[in-house]
Amino acid sequence: MATTSEPPVAPVPRPGWRDYATLTKPGITALIVFVAVGGYFAADPSAFDPVRFAVLLATGTSASAGAAMLNHFLDRDLDAKMKRTRHRPLPEARIAPTSSAAVVGLGLLALGVAVASVLLNALTGFSILLGGLTYVVVYTLWLKRRSSWNIVVGGFAGSAPALAGSAAATGTWTHGALAVAVLVFLWTPPHFWSLALLLRDDYSSVGLPMLPRMDDPAYSARIVVVSAALLLPATVLVIVLAPITWPAAVALLAVAAGFLLVTVPLWNRVERPLARRGFVYSGPYLLAVLLALVANWGLLRFGFPGV
Repeated sequence: MATTSEPPVAPVPRPGWRDYATLTKPGITALIVFVAVGGYFAADPSAFDPVRFAVLLATGTSASAGAAMLNHFLDRDLDAKMKRTRHRPLPEARIAPTSSAAVVGLGLLALGVAVASVLLNALTGFSILLGGLTYVVVYTLWLKRRSSWNIVVGGFAGSAPALAGSAAATGTWTHGALAVAVLVFLWTPPHFWSLALLLRDDYSSVGLPMLPRMDDPAYSARIVVVSAALLLPATVLVIVLAPITWPAAVALLAVAAGFLLVTVPLWNRVERPLARRGFVYSGPYLLAVLLALVANWGLLRFGFPGV
């Protein structure tokens, strides 16, 4: 008597800690927290409380990781279609149900905001919340699929941690920290547009308007150069408004000039190696700025005069 066999049932994936860690975007989260550190030290170099500083790091990490997980959840359909992102945990269904990523992400974001508000102050919690809402709601949900202004407006998500750092240090948003926030805000477009130039075919394939003009790479490339040039006056603003020593000022101006020099060739030639060079430089540039602010704090603490 003939028997029929049922087709094998695919096993339900068991999410591992590495999959959840990937969803937190560890590199971006680390950079976001470091921006908060820059804001903390730019606000008032004399104000350093190790306990408050540790709480800032912990709450910033929690909130940023949570916002990243929510971004992964909301973009899972797009990620499945793009070469760069199709092997992320959610498109490959390595985390099931996918809603668990949203639940954990929302919990981490809420935890970071709540603990910062209670253990630091309400302004720090508000600053962290403002960054998270900008990234998740304004950028991911509203603008990313609709407008080429997405990364410009969404760039405030990277600036808000500087404000959180200032609020944690002094209870207010100081002029110096606001200048750092402006610099980070202006850094985001040339950073991301360099990547978008490099991957414009991938973004075009899913209809994402990730360049000033998706149909005009030459125009977009020139906007990258202009936006990189804006970092020079933004750097001067930091030097004027924050307590900055001359070695730190020299370092800040040097790395800003370096960013411009790296991107200038894009004005005449839109080539992927040039776009890659701009993107690759942009991350270390911001890291160098933040390290200069930390070193500046050390110099001021040891009595080095400001400019």
